[in-house]
Amino acid sequence: MNRELPPAYRRLRELTNARIALGTAGSSLGTRELLAFQYDWARARDAVYYELDFGALKARIEELGYPCAEVASAADSREIYLRRPDLGRQLAEGENQRLEGMEGAPWDVSIVVTDGLSGLAVAENAVPLIQAFGRLAAGEGLSLAPIVLARQGRVAIGDPIGAGLGAKLVVVLIGERPGLSAADSLGAYLTYGPRPGITDAERNCLSNIRDGGQAPEVAANTMMYLVKGALRVGLTGVSLKDESQLLEQGEPGIEGY
Repeated sequence: MNRELPPAYRRLRELTNARIALGTAGSSLGTRELLAFQYDWARARDAVYYELDFGALKARIEELGYPCAEVASAADSREIYLRRPDLGRQLAEGENQRLEGMEGAPWDVSIVVTDGLSGLAVAENAVPLIQAFGRLAAGEGLSLAPIVLARQGRVAIGDPIGAGLGAKLVVVLIGERPGLSAADSLGAYLTYGPRPGITDAERNCLSNIRDGGQAPEVAANTMMYLVKGALRVGLTGVSLKDESQLLEQGEPGIEGY
């Protein structure tokens, strides 16, 4: 027989997707909770193996007015990608030639989109984020390099791409590792002065970009704040903080660096 949850626990469950205050049947989980767990577990696994339609993604981005190029990492299958993270950080042999002729003078920002560990997250959230950020970039007079779609990529694949395009800063949009409460979370990693061999300490990350998390329009505003700060002070990473909320309080934020 299911035990009724106290009102305080029911209120907590309304405020979060985390698994708290689970209902029980005797000494075990209730059937509803067990089935919900199994469903979310299956959805997370499916997200990892989701086959992102790069052709459809390219078409949607080009409809926004942005030219695209496609490249592939050195991981030539999903199985290898999952077993060899190092190969996902490298461009496949000869792929850098696809970037030739796309160099800017230089570009302010290069956007790289890769499936990562959740192609579902990219399919659902990348285009709205690019659209929102593109509007902000145009308003700030920032130049955007042609958008690069990278198959089977990790975050660091943006480093040789950004360097090859001659961009001052690269933003990698990547499907994050799915969890039991979110299988469609997109991450955005910002790196100033991209180059092979850069460390993760030199990047900034925005996480949980999705409906039910950080909406793409909200994430675009934070991205622009960090991009402007990075271009102003010449760095990203642990020394560049997201202090965008300070602006609402009249504090200088990045202006104080």
